[in-house]
Amino acid sequence: MQTQYDFDFTSILDRRGKDALAVDFPEQGKGGFAAARRRDGYDVIPMWVADMNFPTAPSIQRALAERIAHPAYGYFEESDAWYDAIIRWHETRNGVTGLTREAIGYENGVLGGVISALNVMAPRGSKILLHSPTYIGFTMCLENSGYEIVLSPLKKDADGIWRMDYADMEEKLRTQQIHAAVFCSPHNPAGRVWEQEELEQAMAIFEKYQVDVVSDEIWSDLVLEGFRHIPTQSVNDYARAHTVALYAPSKTFNLAGLIGSYHIIYDRRLHNLVRKQSSLSHYNSMNVLSMHALIGAYSVEGAAWVDALRQVLTGNVRYACEQIETHFPGIAVSRPQGTYMLFLDCTEYCNKKNLSLEEVLHRGWEVGVYWQDGRPFHGECAIRVNLALPLSRVQEAFRRLTEVL
Repeated sequence: MQTQYDFDFTSILDRRGKDALAVDFPEQGKGGFAAARRRDGYDVIPMWVADMNFPTAPSIQRALAERIAHPAYGYFEESDAWYDAIIRWHETRNGVTGLTREAIGYENGVLGGVISALNVMAPRGSKILLHSPTYIGFTMCLENSGYEIVLSPLKKDADGIWRMDYADMEEKLRTQQIHAAVFCSPHNPAGRVWEQEELEQAMAIFEKYQVDVVSDEIWSDLVLEGFRHIPTQSVNDYARAHTVALYAPSKTFNLAGLIGSYHIIYDRRLHNLVRKQSSLSHYNSMNVLSMHALIGAYSVEGAAWVDALRQVLTGNVRYACEQIETHFPGIAVSRPQGTYMLFLDCTEYCNKKNLSLEEVLHRGWEVGVYWQDGRPFHGECAIRVNLALPLSRVQEAFRRLTEVL
């Protein structure tokens, strides 16, 4: 796509010493990475935690620089520009109409928003329906908050595409008295971009059993070429009234270190209750710089940057999947439709090679390919791979993996 802007997705960004968890943990041998020593001559290729190794959009840097230039950073409130940017973004990107500032509320993070919403929907100790494989953040925050997770496994169809098992969902809702569900759209880590019919079927089941829904849509901007995100709340009247949707520019623009998310809740009563829950700790307050970062992100130039990024990610996913299918027989991957993550099923490969998953992980780590154990995501023999790097780094990573696997 030709634009008036010139964005850089090819330069290799040196993040060492710049507060980058993705690089610092492997470099310092922290966490599980301490189990495998990196061989001499191999630098770190960060392909685990879900942030990007691209510079953020120039419009964001300019917005931050302009605000920092004024030397006062005192108390403030959300500006009209912040609300207007969100409303305009959802209208132009997702076709949303009728969104007003009264439906929008700040959240420090999506996971905090998940818990604030669940605290309104279901008492602590309640069972919450969740699809698996599962984003590890959901597992940790729900368990830490005293909720019991009931998993409904996604299943691959004949074409290897992850699908919801509606019969399983309904059976668990019916027999286990579940009245709240956490939904992920697009799905992390499976990479599914749900279709209209799929969302309608899921919502019909939720309505039948009067289930309230928390929909994490943080990946909604990062759908790959040929796919389109459909907001869960747009499915029908029940979805609009019974869904808390959570968004953030952090995943799209690599702003996680700035902190700043938001919810969209159309039902006035539900919105007020969630806002009250979010306020109880007196911690859920916006940072003035994250406000200006969102305004810079949700701009015309920011939209052009995202469109260019989607092209890059689509190419990276295509290359990686072709490499796996050609050079790594036994490793199965469902080509993602959104996100920049792969979720590799290594079961057949490990059985054929008589290797444990730990041995496969360590072989990658030893040559500097820092991919992620998929078992905490409820993948029995899985590895999660981040492809948000310049293509040259993705190619180098697969060259190294070919050497050792």
